[in-house]
Amino acid sequence: MFFIGCSDLELEPEGSIFTEKQKEELTKIAPERLQAEVNGLYSGLIKYASISDWYGSTRHYDFGYAAAGLMFDASGQDMPSENSGYNWFRNSMRYTDRTAPSEITYFLWNLFYSHMKTANDILFTIPSDTSEPLLKAYRGQALASRAFDYLHLVQIYQFTYKGHESAPAVPIVTEETTPEQAANNPRATVQQVYDLIMKDLDEAINLLEGFNRTGKEMINQNVAYGLRARANLNMEKWTEAAADAEKAMTGFTPYTIQQVSKPSFNNINATSWIWGSDVSETNDIVTSGILNFPSMICSLTGNGYSPGYAGRYINQDLWEKIPTTDVRKGWWIDEEMQSPNVDMTWTITYNNEEYGIIDWFGWNEPYLNVKFGPYQDQYNNPTNACDLPLMRVEEMILIRAEALAMGGNPSSGKQVLENFVKTYRNPSYVCPVNDAKGIQDEVWMQRRIELWGEGFSLFDVKRLKKPILRKGINYPAPFSYDLPAEAPILLWLLPEDEINTNEAIDETTNNPIISVPSV
Repeated sequence: MFFIGCSDLELEPEGSIFTEKQKEELTKIAPERLQAEVNGLYSGLIKYASISDWYGSTRHYDFGYAAAGLMFDASGQDMPSENSGYNWFRNSMRYTDRTAPSEITYFLWNLFYSHMKTANDILFTIPSDTSEPLLKAYRGQALASRAFDYLHLVQIYQFTYKGHESAPAVPIVTEETTPEQAANNPRATVQQVYDLIMKDLDEAINLLEGFNRTGKEMINQNVAYGLRARANLNMEKWTEAAADAEKAMTGFTPYTIQQVSKPSFNNINATSWIWGSDVSETNDIVTSGILNFPSMICSLTGNGYSPGYAGRYINQDLWEKIPTTDVRKGWWIDEEMQSPNVDMTWTITYNNEEYGIIDWFGWNEPYLNVKFGPYQDQYNNPTNACDLPLMRVEEMILIRAEALAMGGNPSSGKQVLENFVKTYRNPSYVCPVNDAKGIQDEVWMQRRIELWGEGFSLFDVKRLKKPILRKGINYPAPFSYDLPAEAPILLWLLPEDEINTNEAIDETTNNPIISVPSV
C-alpha cells in the first residue's frame, strides 16, 4: 500500500509493514516525493485518458471529475441534450450506462478509487501522530480527499443516507487495507461509509487548522468544512450542516450580479470559489483539444462538441420559472436565441464571409446554456484551459438556508435565502413560502438554477427523494420519460472488474439490473 519503493529508500519493512520509525525516516528522506503525491490529489481530478489502457482507446468523456459531474447532471432532469453520437453523455441520459460491463461505471469507479489510492498512500506514509506542520497539512488534505471520494461513491452506488443507512454501498479501502483483504472486501453499509467520511473530515479539519494554501486548487480547512456540510446535509443533521457551511464560507463572497451578467464560471480566482481545479494550457485535457469540460458545455468555445454537435440545455419548465428580473435567466438563450448576457453583435469573418454569433457557433435550439464562459472570456477561443469549480460559496449559502429551515428555524433560513438571491441574483426576489418544507423545496429550485452544470442535479434528486420529470418539455424522444422517486435505475452497478477481482462481490450482491425505461 505504500507508494515509494523500498529499494529506492533502502528501508525494507518486515512483513511489508512500515514501523512508525521507518515512516519518520521515509518522510525525511523523500519529502519531494511526498509533495508529488499530494500534488497528485489535485492532478488526479483532471486526469486525461485514465481508462484508455483498459479499453485500448481514449473515450472522449475520459477527462476527470468534470466528466463525472456531467454524467450526474445528464442523469437528472435539468440538462437535456441531443440524441447524437457526438453526445458523449447520452448513455447517462438514457441510463444505458448502469450495467456492470459499462465503460462509464468503470470510469466512475476508477476515478474515485484511483484518487483514493493516492490519499491512502499519503496516509500510510505519514505517521498519524506527526507534529510537523507540513506533514499535518498533507495528512489533512489526504483525509479530506478520501472523504470527497467516498461521499461520491456512496451516492453513485446507493440511494441517499436517510432511510438507507443499512443498505449496501461500496467496499471500504483505507491505508490499512491489505491486498488479501481487498480481494475479499464486501460492500460496506451506507452508515459505515458515512462513519468513515465523518471520521476523516473531523480529523482533516483539526489537521488543517492554520494551514495557508498556496492556491485554491488545494484543500484547506474551508474546503473540509464544506465537505462536512455536504455530508451533514445528506444525513439531515441540520444544525451541524448549517454551522459547517457558515465556517466554509469564511473569506469568500458570491459572484455579484454584474460578474454573472456575462458567461463566467471559468476562473479559479473568482471570489466565490472556495475550491477548484486550476487548469493550465499545457494540461493533457487541454492539449487533447476537445476532451475537456469546455468542449462539452461551453457554447462559445472555438473548439468543442458544444453547441453545434451536442449542446447542453436547461429544462424548459425550469427556465420558464426564472423571473425576468433574475440575472440567471440570461445564463440560457431564450426562444428567440437571444441572451442579454452575451454580446449578440459579435461577428467573425471566415473565407471572406461574415458570420453572426448564432450561425458561427451553431446555436440550434432555445434554452442552450451560455453560463460557462470560454477561456480568458474570449469568444471562439480554441484553447479550453478553463478552470473548473469544485465548491462555491453560493452552494454553502444554500446549504445553510435549507439546514436552518429544516433544523427548526424556518424564518432564519428564509432570510438567508432571500438575502442571497436579492443581493446577488434578483433584486425583486421574495421567498414565496414560510414553512420549513416549502423553504427546502425553494432552496432546491435555487440549487437547480445556481448550480446547473456543476454536478449536483442527480444527487439532489436522490437526497430529496424527488421524481425525475422529463415528459412534455425539451427532452428528445429517447430520453423523454418520467421516473418515480428512488427508481432503481438511478443506481449504477458496481463494475465487472470489481466482481472479477473481489470475492465478496458477485451478481447477487450487486445492485439490481433494471431495464431501460421506454418512452
